[in-house]
Amino acid sequence: MIMQKKNKPKFNVLNLGFFKSVKGRWRKPRGTHNKKRMRMKWTGASPKIGYRNPEEMRGMHPCGSREVLVNNVPEMEGLKGVVVRIASSVGGRKRALMVEKAKTLGLRVVNLPGGKGEGKTFKPGAKKAAAKSGHKTDARKAEKPAHQKKR
Repeated sequence: MIMQKKNKPKFNVLNLGFFKSVKGRWRKPRGTHNKKRMRMKWTGASPKIGYRNPEEMRGMHPCGSREVLVNNVPEMEGLKGVVVRIASSVGGRKRALMVEKAKTLGLRVVNLPGGKGEGKTFKPGAKKAAAKSGHKTDARKAEKPAHQKKR
């Protein structure tokens, strides 16, 4: 049973599209004459309690099962019916071990290193090997176009 979370708008600061200096993030409007604080309709939505999802839905992955953040292999023991997210601080070797352990336990790993597909295998030294081969650096060292050459 997959339950759908509520749709909510983007909560942005006022004047986001008009000024370069205004970044796309939320800050509570505090000014005396601030139109967003006064809830003018044209300023866009502001966060309210009504946008919150029901308690059963909070912390759920879109597939419909709970999501658990895992930092090491022992934390994976005893997990059933959940989706696993490996912490970003985990290195390549340990990550590969954790992916293998998840396969044996029958758990789904959300943030696999190879992208979306679960069938992709992770090779810890793949990035370093690609960097050493220099396929990108060769393109940079290629001859400059005629208009950029020194005369």
